Amino acid sequence: MALEQIKMPQLGESVTEGTIEKWLVKPGDHVNKYDALAEVNTDKVTAEVPSSFTGVIKELIANEGDTLAVGEIVCTIETEGGATEEVVEAAPEQPTAETVKPAEVQKHATPVNRDKGAKARYSPAVLKLSQEHGIDLSLVSGTGNEGRITRKDLLKIIESGEIPVAAQAEPEVEQTQATPQAQVTAPAKAAPVNVPVSAGDIEIPVTGVRKAIAANMLRSKHEAPHAWTMIEVDVTNMVQYRDSIKNDFKQKEGFNVTYFAFFVKAVSQALKEFPMMNSMWAGDKIIQKKDINISIAVATEDALFVPVIKNADEKTIKGIAREVNELAAKVRSGKLKSDEMQGGTFTVNNTGSFGSVQSMGIINYPQAAILQVESIVKRPVIMDGGMIAARDMVNLCLSLDHRVLDGLVAGRFLARVKEILENITKENTSVY
Repeated sequence: MALEQIKMPQLGESVTEGTIEKWLVKPGDHVNKYDALAEVNTDKVTAEVPSSFTGVIKELIANEGDTLAVGEIVCTIETEGGATEEVVEAAPEQPTAETVKPAEVQKHATPVNRDKGAKARYSPAVLKLSQEHGIDLSLVSGTGNEGRITRKDLLKIIESGEIPVAAQAEPEVEQTQATPQAQVTAPAKAAPVNVPVSAGDIEIPVTGVRKAIAANMLRSKHEAPHAWTMIEVDVTNMVQYRDSIKNDFKQKEGFNVTYFAFFVKAVSQALKEFPMMNSMWAGDKIIQKKDINISIAVATEDALFVPVIKNADEKTIKGIAREVNELAAKVRSGKLKSDEMQGGTFTVNNTGSFGSVQSMGIINYPQAAILQVESIVKRPVIMDGGMIAARDMVNLCLSLDHRVLDGLVAGRFLARVKEILENITKENTSVY
């Protein structure tokens, strides 16, 4: 028998840690290779962690709700054949995460002893939290693999309000000027949100997916200076064309050709002509992406997922309609893979499906823009020559990162999308 380790995988670009949302197995369960072991949530995606071995679950190292860095052990599996791996246990005098109370972790007056030859390594999330809350990481005992400090360790400290700061040695001589270290004080604990709760109110726990959505939206609003613009488009010809083919198309292909597929195709075509719209802010430079990968928003009852149509400019309207249908079905059945949410360069959001006629979307960070396709509404419009006619009109609302894009290129891009959509007819457009 051999004891194998399952470690936290990297579930996306720049992902450094994940949270165990739900265990799908328990000790003693037999699993096959590639069977799902747990649902893991990151700031980008919720995905299943597969087993790398066939065997019996020996121990669940992490609990539901624990956040672990990529590479940390989440569970062990006993497999047939081979020598048993040596499992390194903590020394008796070393307290475990379960036995250490938050206050005991935080009241260090001297730095925690670590190997002098080893360089401390911290994840970006740990560094960010420590900087935001003034935590001296040299005074924190980590509960992660090999004593590594995890995000969960710092959250316990922050929640307790007892921020560890370096102890000040008694000066041997009177100092005339305070040292920089002596001037450092721990920031006050942020006041909790005080929401009055009355009889009959329902408290809904915030899921990992909802926390990830909140974090990404907050980051987008804080880092990207948003600007907004809107254009009105007459899609009467497009609506008539789509309505004339939808029944035959559904019978032939087995899925619907939606208005949304026409919008995605028009946007991807315009992005080829205005590649600056397909860019991202990278601090000291702007990255203009070569591939045109359109992110689309798909909502469930309690979450929002953003799968990606890769190389949308190379696909026909039929191809885009098929992919929209398949991705939406995967989201709602819980079968969407993490790589199907990666690599998006521009987002098109179908807000019109809820009857919205005007909205200001939050940019899907780190992209530079998001286009909201609003509801198609029949309205009276003054035509050339002064005639009034009932036309199918739609508002396209663009949110843009003003660090990357200016009004000129955004306006020209929208004008081109408008031109493409208004010239879609049965005579000059094919869905195949």
